[in-house]
Amino acid sequence: MTHKRQRKRSIFDIMSDYVEDFKTWAEEMIESATSERPSWDIESCSLEPLCNIFVTTKEVVVTADLPCIEPKTVRVEAIGEDLIEIEAKMKRKVHFDDFGITHRKGEFSAFLCQTRIPVPIKLEQMKVSLKHGILEIRLPRKKGYEIKVE
Repeated sequence: MTHKRQRKRSIFDIMSDYVEDFKTWAEEMIESATSERPSWDIESCSLEPLCNIFVTTKEVVVTADLPCIEPKTVRVEAIGEDLIEIEAKMKRKVHFDDFGITHRKGEFSAFLCQTRIPVPIKLEQMKVSLKHGILEIRLPRKKGYEIKVE
């Protein structure tokens, strides 16, 4: 019986993988922050809300600014293991004119965005709250996850 011994990964290999994953994530974040794209979609009549992501040692906290919405219409859905979608209907339609923009036409009736979570999380334990137009999503971090070896 032949028995293949698998080489144990050293802590340096694991840390190297972690640093590479972090570099990839940082490059994606910089690219998404510097690429120019509108924060609205005329076809779906939606605006992209201001969002922020805080990563702590125990959890990830996502906040979204959702002013003037109908609280019962807020929907937070997991699209994948690391992607969530936030959607909410506004109490009234908003036009470009309301922002002092006169060279564009269009109206918006909802907020819609997709947010990528940078670390592994437990989506099934997601907690969502809404207070004074600020949506807060708390996602506990996954511990003991396996890093893929290529």
